[in-house]
Amino acid sequence: MNYIPNLEFKKEILKEIGIKSIDELFSDIPESVRTARLNLPDGKTEMEVKKEITGTLKKNKRTLSFLGGGIYDSYIPSGVKAIIQRSEFYTSYTPYQPEVSQGMLQAMFEYQSMIAELTGMDAANASLYDWATSLAEAALMCMRITRKNEFVIPKNIHWEKKSVLRNYAKCAKLKIKEIGYDEKTGEINLDELKSTVNDNTAGVYVENPNFFGVFEENIAEIKNIVRKTLLVAGVNPLTLGIIKSPGEYGADVVVGEGQSLGSPMNFGGPLLGLFACKKEYVRQMPGRLIGMTKDSDGRMAFCMTLQTREQHIRREKAASNICTNESLCALSAVTYLSLLGSDGLEKIGKELVSKAKFLADEINQIPGFKAPLFNSCHFNEFIIKTEKDINRIHKRLLESGIDAGIILSQHFPELGDSMLCTVSETHSKEDMLRLINALKEAVE
Repeated sequence: MNYIPNLEFKKEILKEIGIKSIDELFSDIPESVRTARLNLPDGKTEMEVKKEITGTLKKNKRTLSFLGGGIYDSYIPSGVKAIIQRSEFYTSYTPYQPEVSQGMLQAMFEYQSMIAELTGMDAANASLYDWATSLAEAALMCMRITRKNEFVIPKNIHWEKKSVLRNYAKCAKLKIKEIGYDEKTGEINLDELKSTVNDNTAGVYVENPNFFGVFEENIAEIKNIVRKTLLVAGVNPLTLGIIKSPGEYGADVVVGEGQSLGSPMNFGGPLLGLFACKKEYVRQMPGRLIGMTKDSDGRMAFCMTLQTREQHIRREKAASNICTNESLCALSAVTYLSLLGSDGLEKIGKELVSKAKFLADEINQIPGFKAPLFNSCHFNEFIIKTEKDINRIHKRLLESGIDAGIILSQHFPELGDSMLCTVSETHSKEDMLRLINALKEAVE
């Protein structure tokens, strides 16, 4: 190739793309914007910038948060950050060259093994984006397996999951059917489930616990109702140390959110979609499956065994169009679970049930409040209902530095003035008493 001087090279490029000057590349930006002089201050040194930013951050008020609904302020052991910030993990992306990615591949293999054990499934993939996309992928998977085009979901799931699911289902011509919940227990309405499931049902989705924090006590009966089709279970992994795994009550596919396993809230992301299934459905599972093998010298090695993404196979045959993974979040999860152990997971589960019950019982004694709203067994969150204006109460609490939960009137108007309150292991008794006292003051 002949050397082209810089100026000549620019002329060749401009000629090739059909313009006369570089300025034409920015012609769609208004001239008033392009020629405007920015009134910017003089530059500062690194030390000066750090001092100014630190000073600004000190003005922030710390809010005591009882938000939940899928993303939780769980405690993250220091060991998790120490592991994921190692350079060999922190910069790793998709391990297309297994010979130089054995560490990450083994970590993903261990992650899959732990998720499969927790959920009682035969196999788990190497992560999806979040719970919502895991649910949507599970619905399409059920459709592929059964060759039917109706998918049943409870009304009381997070609205963002519904939105993502319907977007996925639209072009796939998958019909989404919603069933209601029992007004007293907050659990699935079994009669409505029986009348909705039919010969065209590809799958039924059940969350345990559900969005209201309620455990489904009739999970065995639900499985019996949907026995002719596929049961997709949605789980909070922190519950799996204290309740039966989905595999034990007959689930075919399991989805969930792994953020609470060692990842911070991060203003809503990145998240970690859990996905596991029975062995007979592995070929229809989206994403990637890391497997154990042997190298040419007979030593233990790891590789990408199953890759049903459109990057790796013909697009029309791909099980999923998700083209990346959440490997760093999955690494956080496997590190977190390794540090916690089965006893630690059980301890956290019991602690969350106990704290939620204590807080709900105390709030229930405040005149004008009912907590929990439903007469059921709850995990770490519950609904507070009040006779007062919930928006006004919520605003007063925010002014005192407390976010008491998610207001539900927009998405569940039938619940009236109510909000979803969540506890985590980071909440002390003093934190809960502060909320209780603030609620008392807010209604005076």
